Amino acid sequence: VETVVSHGLWLNIPDYDAPTQLVKPAERNKRYVNAVMTIPKGTLFPMCGMNLTFNREVIGPAMYFGLMGHGQPLGRYDDMWAGWCTKVICDHLSLGVKTGLPYIWHSKASNPFTNLKKEYKGIFWQEEIIPFFQSVKLSEKCETVCDCYLELANKVGNDLAHLD
Repeated sequence: VETVVSHGLWLNIPDYDAPTQLVKPAERNKRYVNAVMTIPKGTLFPMCGMNLTFNREVIGPAMYFGLMGHGQPLGRYDDMWAGWCTKVICDHLSLGVKTGLPYIWHSKASNPFTNLKKEYKGIFWQEEIIPFFQSVKLSEKCETVCDCYLELANKVGNDLAHLD
């Protein structure tokens, strides 16, 4: 399987959501594992844009991160949203997504209270968003990344527009 996305991992301070940060403030990842693995077809992952590389000629059109900043609906979910979309498209087109090496050293924890404000809606939205991405199927007529993304965008509009 051709790899088109490589998602590296973190050492030291984990990139947790706000509720997890609040209950595990001192947790650190000190375990280095010398491994790279393909994320199985049909399995989603919480993509982080800070340690990521991708083949822009193949999967580039799907690597659209949601808008960030004041008033934008996705808040801190922009990179995870891009990951969920990209993984569905890669699975449909039989393209590989890897995780593992390389690691980056993350040394600054973000403020969990600030994050909670940004994540509040997303925490509830996930109850519908994740099952949507786990079950969505793209049609056989989707043969390119752009075809897939357009069809996926329509399905998102039809099935998830009520969330905001």
